[in-house]
Amino acid sequence: MSNSPRFVLAGVMGWPIAHSRSPKIHNYWFAQYGIEGCYAPLPVEPGRLEAALRAMPALGFAGCNLTIPHKETAIRFLDRVDDSAARIGAVNCVVVEKNGELTGRNYDGYGFVASLREAAPSWRAESTPCVVIGAGGGARAIVDGLLEAGAREIRLFNRTVARAESLAADFGPRVSALAWVEREAGLAGAGLVVNATSQGMIGQPPLDLSLAELPISALVADIVYAPLETPLLAAARAHGATPVDGLGMLLHQARPAFRDWTGVMPEATPALRAKIVATL
Repeated sequence: MSNSPRFVLAGVMGWPIAHSRSPKIHNYWFAQYGIEGCYAPLPVEPGRLEAALRAMPALGFAGCNLTIPHKETAIRFLDRVDDSAARIGAVNCVVVEKNGELTGRNYDGYGFVASLREAAPSWRAESTPCVVIGAGGGARAIVDGLLEAGAREIRLFNRTVARAESLAADFGPRVSALAWVEREAGLAGAGLVVNATSQGMIGQPPLDLSLAELPISALVADIVYAPLETPLLAAARAHGATPVDGLGMLLHQARPAFRDWTGVMPEATPALRAKIVATL
């Protein structure tokens, strides 16, 4: 029997979108929590994003997720964005308010930090320096999430140092942009290193990074989840550090979006993880 007084309609907008695992995640939760609803892949060409977003209230949508290439451009089509989305400059969750207005939020940073805490419950952002590799949208979300979690020092490395410097300037003195050639020395004393680039993804070369200077007590995270164990995570395991794959971030960023649309905060259970791993 349904616990919900209405049918909840949601989805994910992207182009292309057929590869998205989000429908499997959210539809699993609809069934798990006895909520009448459906979450669908929504193929939206870039030039039609505004029309698609503005159609949601009339179609009865509770909201949607956004993925490539819509996360940044959606901001100008929304009625408001929360503080995190404004700082990151991107939206990954849209909520249709009762009056039909659209609110944009970004839960990528939340999802990343939650995945770290799941993998290592004793980890504390403020205890040691954090290293982030990359300066794109994923890096911005991770930096924001780490700062919100209390990080005191974030060392940022990117092949194009000007992009890293721009990101650091946006987030303040706790973030420092350092030269790419210093990336391995910059691992000394760090408690976390994050690959926030596409390097290591299927079809991409591995991230060029030796972990020799990294303490074995550190966490090594990757936002990539296809493959589930990237060359970087394999190197972390061999080094003795704790690897954290990108699937945890995907699962945990979905939780508050589902809550916003249904009123239920779901759990990222081992059974759900196994269901998604089987699709990789």
